Amino acid sequence: MLDAIKISAEMVMSCSGLLIAAGAGMGVDSGLPDFRGPQGFWKAYPGLGKLGMRFEEVADPSTFQHKPELAWGFYGHRLNLYRSLNPHEGFYILDKIGKNLPDGAFVYTTNVDGQFQKAGYDPNVICEIHGTIHKLQCTTPCCNEIWPSDDLSPEVDSERCLLTSPLPNCSHCGGLARPNILMYGDCNWISDLSDQQERRFYQWLTFISRPLIIELGAGRTIISASSTHHYRNRCISNLIRVNPCMTSIVRHDNLDVTMPALTFLKELHETLKQFGFYC
Repeated sequence: MLDAIKISAEMVMSCSGLLIAAGAGMGVDSGLPDFRGPQGFWKAYPGLGKLGMRFEEVADPSTFQHKPELAWGFYGHRLNLYRSLNPHEGFYILDKIGKNLPDGAFVYTTNVDGQFQKAGYDPNVICEIHGTIHKLQCTTPCCNEIWPSDDLSPEVDSERCLLTSPLPNCSHCGGLARPNILMYGDCNWISDLSDQQERRFYQWLTFISRPLIIELGAGRTIISASSTHHYRNRCISNLIRVNPCMTSIVRHDNLDVTMPALTFLKELHETLKQFGFYC
């Protein structure tokens, strides 16, 4: 494993810009629940476990129509959880690495928790391809407007996963509001903010001379097959994939590291300090 960290440090020191590809595993070290498999999901949400309701079923826009208190029980709990947690040290290590590279760093993530923003990252270098729980939209939708969820303070019966406070309303039509998150089978997600972020991401790619991807907690599929083929096909072949659930493999320009994200980033940070990477 020491060789993997040393090779990772050498890859960082030879790149000009860093693409941080973050999946759900990045947040586990901050205290977020691990949803791998129905048992992990039901452990985090026992009320849904009693109903035998899987993540794919509750994270479906139709649930807001048929069981709005249940849908908002789930998303309201998540919103409260994300607000209460602080980003772990790894977020700040990645930020420091990016600030010591000539072309900086860009975040490309499926996570909707806003932890990178909470860690102080410039919003202009973050692409949230599944949206964000910190914005709301109309469920219909009656218009393309999205707005901050700052004024929403959901009260949730966690045992039953039910919202007990009033349902949030659309500020235009008065209908039900929902998080601005891409859900399963979702035809009503307003993607304007995510589209704008992705355009900035593609612009950033055009001037990176020696890019490196560090993928954290995203499994075997790199974030989203529909989107990331773009950056893989733009000669960003150098990849460090970090996940505790796979075997460590070293290839020519591709390194798989079997570690939790935070453990890896701490060891990488110490090795980079020993190599004199930081200014």
